[in-house]
Amino acid sequence: MTFFIILFIIAFLFYVLYKGNKSIQTTRVCIVSSKIPASFEGFRIVQVSDLHNAEFGDRQMRLLRTIKEASPDLIAVTGDLIDSRHTNIEKAMEFVSGAVKVAPVYYVTGNHEARTDKFQNLKNRMEKAGAVILRNSGICIFRGNDSIELLGLEDPAFANLNGKNEENAARAEVELKKIPKKNATYTILLSHRPELIDVYRANGIDLALCGHAHGGQIRLPYIGGLFAPNQGFLPKYSEEIHKKGRTEMVVSRGLGNSLAPVRIHNRPEIVVITLSKG
Repeated sequence: MTFFIILFIIAFLFYVLYKGNKSIQTTRVCIVSSKIPASFEGFRIVQVSDLHNAEFGDRQMRLLRTIKEASPDLIAVTGDLIDSRHTNIEKAMEFVSGAVKVAPVYYVTGNHEARTDKFQNLKNRMEKAGAVILRNSGICIFRGNDSIELLGLEDPAFANLNGKNEENAARAEVELKKIPKKNATYTILLSHRPELIDVYRANGIDLALCGHAHGGQIRLPYIGGLFAPNQGFLPKYSEEIHKKGRTEMVVSRGLGNSLAPVRIHNRPEIVVITLSKG
């Protein structure tokens, strides 16, 4: 009898672990600002981050269905679409090819794209599929007579694979200042790294969408994420909304895993961001 109880407990724990790594959570965030143009009231962005070649259903259908149900006006992919340790371009493209049929897709690189020689192939195929890749560049998104500016920051690992936070910040500072500014009243930045929030604030970014932290990988009750790259133990920026000065930052816990094979108390996540004029 004891054997069957132990077996049941083990099976239950495996089930919980499996569900905790394959069941997608939709987190909804409302960003309110007087700078948001009236035409963008209710504008909806779905943020997808850190897929790391994870698979959610045949040809990513569960992930794509979850995104479609959110009825996005724009899909923002904030890096690490692939994983440099087990790169699979096909899994990444299954997602991209489906996502562009739902809404316009805008993408910025993560550190894992910088670590693989397959990125150029991925870039070419993404652009052919219709995704827009923002590499230290910007674009205006129009709605009616109004517009917002969407910027994309290439991951600093492309300049220095093993850069320290100070070096990464300096690189981000230089590249952000190079991007030609439009006349839009509200600026959204796609960038992989949340630890660079001071750079975003210093450059007048209104809203930054970031990933990279994987939610701290293991999340503890009342404590939060345990560890994140470039932040170390008990990271400050592992999920949700953070504010510095006039800059708000949304950090996605992301979808996949990399060096650590499993998440604990940390479900894969897409973030649905709705803009509202305050």
